[in-house]
Amino acid sequence: MGILDRLSRLVRANVNDMIDEAEDPAKMIDQILRDMQGSMTTARAQVASMIAQEKELEADLTETRQLSGEWAAKAQRAVGAGKDDLAREALRRKRDSDQNAAVYDQQLQVQSQAVDKLKDQLRQLEAKYQSTLSHRDALVARQRRAHAQREVAQSLTVLAPLDASSELDRMERKIRGTEAQAMAAIEVGEEGYDAQFRELDQDLDIEDELAALKAGSTRVAELPTGAVSDTGTGATR
Repeated sequence: MGILDRLSRLVRANVNDMIDEAEDPAKMIDQILRDMQGSMTTARAQVASMIAQEKELEADLTETRQLSGEWAAKAQRAVGAGKDDLAREALRRKRDSDQNAAVYDQQLQVQSQAVDKLKDQLRQLEAKYQSTLSHRDALVARQRRAHAQREVAQSLTVLAPLDASSELDRMERKIRGTEAQAMAAIEVGEEGYDAQFRELDQDLDIEDELAALKAGSTRVAELPTGAVSDTGTGATR
């Protein structure tokens, strides 16, 4: 009766959980289906054997009951013939037949219960097999989808430290620094031009002073010699 326990485990097994643990769900489901087919073949053979035994018990019970009836009839005829000893023997054999019939009847009930139980488990296994077979592609797709979702989740977990917002803040700070450097360069350039313009203004003052000096020298050169000496001594005429 080990087949009963095996069938019970297969019927109770959660196929979805088995598939979730499989690396290749298609191969796993195919293997499960093959195991189910093998179990169903064994179970059918077991059911057929037990049904045959049940039929034999039914035949033995029927035969024993029939024999009991025959001995009862013989006992009745012996009594009618005044043969009490013969009647007693017939009654003893009838009693034996009744006892055998009781044993056969009890065995038949046990056998019938076992056959019914095995048939029920076989039907459950066949239903589970058909359900797994019809949903094979859906189960494989679901397992692969779950596997892909798990990989995406793991990828997100690995990338979690690389916060996008912090990276954007860093880039923004870098851009602001570059902008500040550009503005500083422009400001330095403007200061350079202002300095050059101031230098030009200073050159104009020098040119004015130089022109004045040249003009004074020209006037002194144009005066008479005596005027020059008088001018030099501070005397007037």
